[in-house]
Order: sequence, then structure tokens, then C-alpha cells
Amino acid sequence: MFGMLRGIWDYRGFIATSIKNEFVARFARSKLGGLWMIIHPLAQVAIYALILSNVLGARLPGIDNKYAYALYLIAGILAWNLFAEIVGRCLTVFIEQGNLMKKMRFPRIALPIIVVGSALLNNLLLFAAVLIIFAALGHAPNMQMFWLLPLTLTIVALAVGIGLVLGVLNVFIRDIGQVMPIVLQVWFWFTPIVYSINIVPDYLRGTLDSNPMYPIVAAYHNVLVYKVPPDLAQIGVVVLIAVGLMLLGLFLFRRASAEMVDSL
Repeated sequence: MFGMLRGIWDYRGFIATSIKNEFVARFARSKLGGLWMIIHPLAQVAIYALILSNVLGARLPGIDNKYAYALYLIAGILAWNLFAEIVGRCLTVFIEQGNLMKKMRFPRIALPIIVVGSALLNNLLLFAAVLIIFAALGHAPNMQMFWLLPLTLTIVALAVGIGLVLGVLNVFIRDIGQVMPIVLQVWFWFTPIVYSINIVPDYLRGTLDSNPMYPIVAAYHNVLVYKVPPDLAQIGVVVLIAVGLMLLGLFLFRRASAEMVDSL
């Protein structure tokens, strides 16, 4: 563990440069550049809002705003996009960077760190846009937003744990890379992002307890939309799950690191 941390620190310049180069290369020939990272999720929000707001907008108690459903959607998607991006990219990062792993000597754990750094940068830009949109819709920022820092760290820990486990396994069993995008789509719809928890039948609410993203998304809704603190008991359980998955992911990564290079 300490060896990994030392390797990350020794190669911090490589990690920072890689995040910067990735950001620049992604939008090198684009007129709008990094704005596309904001436009895509906001377009998704607009589509859902136009289609579903008339159905669900009146079922969001406690929000005194005619744009309540749009606010609810934006808050949930802000949380989900960070999680899905880290998991999705960690799933394929070792395969995509196989040539680099064979030709260059560097701590392999730097690859998921670069993924996390890039995803956090994207999320930060999206959050800045969210603040502007919330202000334009008459929903002012509040002190509860400081809870977003530990909530973001929780999302990162959970996503990295899942992503590392699946990323290592995907090197040896490529079917995982084909199945996981479908799983993430199903997972998205089983998380109260585009619908409110109060419309879920009682007999189905028990299934949400097994969804670690439900407490996090609910916490984002509480903090950003309802302006109340998150449920710390629920978040505490997710933190324990995230730490356990991260330890499992690091264990698998250390055990399989050499074999991964050979398989790639």
C-alpha cells in the first residue's frame, strides 16, 4: 500500500500532465471545447424534463419552485455522471493503455488515478454550470452544499472500488466490458434520479436498500434541492461498502498486475 502511495507521489507530474493532455486532446478541434462536457448532461436533463416534468413535477413535495423537477433531475445526474464515468473508464483503462503499460515503466495504479482526476475535472465544470442554472431558476445556493465534498469523495471511493475490480477482471474476461454498460443503464433506472422516491410502491422500496447509489443520490437531492443535511447513517453504510470495494480492488490489482501486462 505504501509502495503504491509513494509511486503515485513520485509520478505526480506524469499524472497531472496526463490529465491535462487528455482534457486538451478531447476538445482540440472543437469550437466549444470543454463546454461539451456540460452540454451533454444538461441536454439529457432537458429531454427528461420536457417528457416527464408534467407527470412527476407535481409529486415533489417540499420544493417551492415551479422548476422543481428540473432541479431534482440536475442534482441526481450530477451525482450519477461522476460515478458512471469513473466506473465506465476504469472498466477499460488497462486494455486501452495496454501498449503504454508494456513500453513504459511507471506505477500502473497511476492509470485509474488519471481517470479519477479527469472525471473530477469534468464534474467540477458541470457543478459550476449547475450553480448558474440553479440561480437562474430561482434556487439560491445554501450552506448545505459543503456536504458535497465528502459526498463526492464517497462517490469516487465507491466508483474506483467497483471500477478497479471490474477493470482487472475485464482484462482476462472481456465479456465484462460488454455487459457492464447494460448493467449501468439498468442501475441508472433503479436509482431515483428521473423519478421521486415517493412514487415507488412500498413493496419495491426494499430493493433500493441494496443500491449503494440510492443514499448518495438522495443526499445530493437533500443538499442541493431540499437544502437539508444528508442522512449520515445511510451515507456511513455506503462509505463502509466503498472502502471494502476499494481494498478488494487494490488487492486484485496488486495480485494481477504482472499477469495483466502479459495478457494485454
